[in-house]
Amino acid sequence: MNWLSAPQIKGRYVTLEPLSIEHIDELKEAVLDGEPWKLWYANVPSPELMNGYVDEAIKESQKGNIAFSVRCNKTNKIVGTTRFYNVDAKNKRAMLGYTWYSSSVRRSPVNTECKLLLLLHIFEKHSAIAVEFRTHFFNHNSRKAIERLGAKQDGIIRNHQILKDGSIRDTVVYSIINSEWPAVKNNLQSKFC
Repeated sequence: MNWLSAPQIKGRYVTLEPLSIEHIDELKEAVLDGEPWKLWYANVPSPELMNGYVDEAIKESQKGNIAFSVRCNKTNKIVGTTRFYNVDAKNKRAMLGYTWYSSSVRRSPVNTECKLLLLLHIFEKHSAIAVEFRTHFFNHNSRKAIERLGAKQDGIIRNHQILKDGSIRDTVVYSIINSEWPAVKNNLQSKFC
């Protein structure tokens, strides 16, 4: 049995739906908005690679890694994905990532509420002790977004990964631990007042 559950989670701005093959066509459309797969430092699938991306995420769910489609409640359209990965049930921790959104919803309440819903889920329903975030050193937008959530930088893993273009990624690691969660939660909820 998996430690984390994968329910549909509904908020005011977004609904997180367990990722399924039924989402593929909408995800292909969503990724065309802004073409984030063209960013050299991002790991976002192109429309042509979306089937494999979703298939792999579904296979990973068998290992306890939970992927979600992000549906914008206002438009009823899928606008991206996010997931818990490297889930460590024994140590009650997981990474939160593989997040990408359509350009039209960036700098909107979508990411903030998405993260709030996921953090509520893992900290309050599953008693996690830590949630980790990782991003490319040069992905400044992602780093700022993670810091706005209230995550603290743990460090940088230098020469961490060789990317598909042959460049080497330095990975910035952030986390939120359970003792910080009440303050982080208050901060995130205050953004919707």
